[in-house]
Amino acid sequence: MSKSRLKLALVAGGYSGEHEVSLRSQSGIASFLQVTPYDIYHLLITPQEWVALHGGERYPVDKNDFSVTLPDEGRVFFDYVYNTIHGTPGEDGLFTGYLDMLGIPYSCCPTAIGALTFDKYLCNRYLSTFEIPISPSVRLRDREEVDVERVLDELSLPLFVKPNMGGSSIATTRVDRADQLLEAVHRAFDEAPQVLVEQLIVGTEVTCGVYEDKRGIHVLPVTEVVPKNEFFDYDAKYHGAVEEITPARITEEMTNRIQELSCQIYGYLGASGIIRVDYIIQDGVPVLLEVNTTPGMTGTSFIPQQVRADGKTMEEVLVSIIDFHLEKHKKWTN
Repeated sequence: MSKSRLKLALVAGGYSGEHEVSLRSQSGIASFLQVTPYDIYHLLITPQEWVALHGGERYPVDKNDFSVTLPDEGRVFFDYVYNTIHGTPGEDGLFTGYLDMLGIPYSCCPTAIGALTFDKYLCNRYLSTFEIPISPSVRLRDREEVDVERVLDELSLPLFVKPNMGGSSIATTRVDRADQLLEAVHRAFDEAPQVLVEQLIVGTEVTCGVYEDKRGIHVLPVTEVVPKNEFFDYDAKYHGAVEEITPARITEEMTNRIQELSCQIYGYLGASGIIRVDYIIQDGVPVLLEVNTTPGMTGTSFIPQQVRADGKTMEEVLVSIIDFHLEKHKKWTN
C-alpha cells in the first residue's frame, strides 16, 4: 500500500449483545469506502482480544499506541478511526476516551456526548430542558427491588421496559399487564445494570439522520417506520419484519418540524459524525424516543436509505465527514 494514503481503522465488535450488528455495519462501511483515498484496515475489539484482520490472519493491536504490526507492512499507525461498535465500549465514550488520550481522530460523537447519549434516561432529560417532548419514564438501578405499585403510580399501562444503556431493541419488552412487569425488568437487567420503564407512546414512528461536514450541518429526509410486529423490535430491525418508507408519509409541515428538531438536538449535544434521532408522532407532537450516535450502516439501514433519498451517495457523505474531522484535528493539534 502507498505510504502517502491515509490509514483508516474500521473498528467493530464490542462487548454487548450488539456485536453481530456491529460486524454488519463494518461490512457496510467497508463497501461504501472501497473506492476512496484511504487504506482501510478491519479491526475487531472483543472482551478477549483487540486484533487486526489481515490476509485471513489475526494480528494483535498494541493498546499502548493503537498500532498493529503486519508481515507485509511492518508497524502501522492509524490516521483515523471509523467506529462501528454498537454498544459498549464504542458507543458509551470508553473507546473514544482512549482515542482522545492517543490523539487519534474518530468518526463519532465526543467522549462526553457518547456517555450522555448512551444513558437514555439522562439524555432525554437533558434534552427535555430545551422543551423537547419526551415520554414519562422511571429508571431502575443495580437490580434494586422493583416496587411495581410505585412504578404504576408514576406510569400507566401499557409500558415499555428496556435496558437503559444499549440498543437494537435487545431485551426490550412491551408490558400490557402489571403481572408482566417484573419478568420484563429482570430480562432487561440481564443486559444492562440500569433499566428504563417508559410510558407507551402511540402514533407514527419516524427517524431522521443528521451529520456535519465543512459545509455545515445537514439534515437528511425523514423515514417512517412501520413494524409488522408489536413494535420495532430486534426481529423487525434485522430480519425484515418492518416497512421503512423514505420520505415519510407525513405532512411537509411535520417533516420540517422533525428535521428542525433533529438539527437542534445535534447542536444541543455538540454532536459529531452521523447521528440518528428517533421519534413517535403522537397527536401531532413529535415525542423523542432516543438519540443514536453510532447508527446502523448496512446497505439497508436507515441512514443509507436517507442519503440515497437525498440524492447523495454514502461514499461522498462519509468522505466529506472524514475529511472534515481530519482538518479539524490538524487545526487543533498543530
